[in-house]
Amino acid sequence: MAAVSEVSHDTPAARRLAEDARVRVRFEEDALALADQVYRVARRLVSSKEEAEDLMQETYARAFRSWRGFTPGTNLRAWLLRILTNLNIDRARKNQRAPDTQPLEEGDYFLYNKLEQGSQDTNLDEERVVERLSQDDIVSALSAVPHDFRDAVVLVDIGDFTYADAAQILDIPVGTVMSRLHRGRRILKRELAETAVAEQ
Repeated sequence: MAAVSEVSHDTPAARRLAEDARVRVRFEEDALALADQVYRVARRLVSSKEEAEDLMQETYARAFRSWRGFTPGTNLRAWLLRILTNLNIDRARKNQRAPDTQPLEEGDYFLYNKLEQGSQDTNLDEERVVERLSQDDIVSALSAVPHDFRDAVVLVDIGDFTYADAAQILDIPVGTVMSRLHRGRRILKRELAETAVAEQ
């Protein structure tokens, strides 16, 4: 009787289930090893630690539910961040936040122009500006960037993804990534300039 039981557990179906379980455990271990990186990106996409933690939890919950959709051997980090950015886009749509419509015609020297207007010391340089900005200032400035542009800035400038990788994660053409990155950087620069001037 015991022999029959042993044989019944060694069927092709049982072997498939065991292999499935091994693959899933490996997937979860590999995904969790990237948690710090996923959290860092989440923290830049939203305005508070609590929101970042929620977004990260939602990302992992969806990833673990959809683990069969990941192709082993491909870029797991990019796959997780695509889930993260899609969830963040969904959240932003639910909040119905209107995009920033202020004109961006002051050019790429906005920061320097604002500093010159706000201070008699015209020798202020970028390093001194950055020193005055805290992590919270930067996160706050990022949260003021509309999410489409912010996603591009976070992935390329903070996540160190190439334009092609960011395009794959966001599911948009490379040219769109470049355009959104340019606009996002300009908005971010303006926000940081306002903060730096206010803190003088």
